[in-house]
Amino acid sequence: MPRDVDERKKRKALRKIRKAAMLAEQGLGPPLSDWEKQFLEEVEERIETYGSAFHDLEKGAADEALSSLQYVKLREIDKKARGKGKSGFGKKGSIKRKSGPRVRQIDEEVEDELAPPPEAKPTLVKASELDTGTTPPKPPVSKPKARPKFRVIQGGADQD
Repeated sequence: MPRDVDERKKRKALRKIRKAAMLAEQGLGPPLSDWEKQFLEEVEERIETYGSAFHDLEKGAADEALSSLQYVKLREIDKKARGKGKSGFGKKGSIKRKSGPRVRQIDEEVEDELAPPPEAKPTLVKASELDTGTTPPKPPVSKPKARPKFRVIQGGADQD
């Protein structure tokens, strides 16, 4: 049973479908797959027969000729037919990732834990201190900061 769809929206959807099919035939981009060709043919047939290519109103507006997902797929096919490719991640301006799998190397961590700790580096001592028999001064030891104390401030809403 046909649904009342705006004639302009039907013509616009049919024009986009036919233009995508025509561009695909010209061969500007990679050839369309069998599924994509069948999709274009079936959607065009449904729009001409029923006025809309979808029945479930949860998938799109009642006055539209294409559902939201059909419209997205039609745009992808149109871009492919024009030779522009898909938009999204992996194109210019996107974040580049390091090549290779994102896998944690546990073997390296185990080797680090099993390795003996590095030995302390010797401190440099002035020659004048060695001649006098004095020991070099020890670096100052920083005291750990005291833990913050909890203070209750009298006043506010609790006070009458």
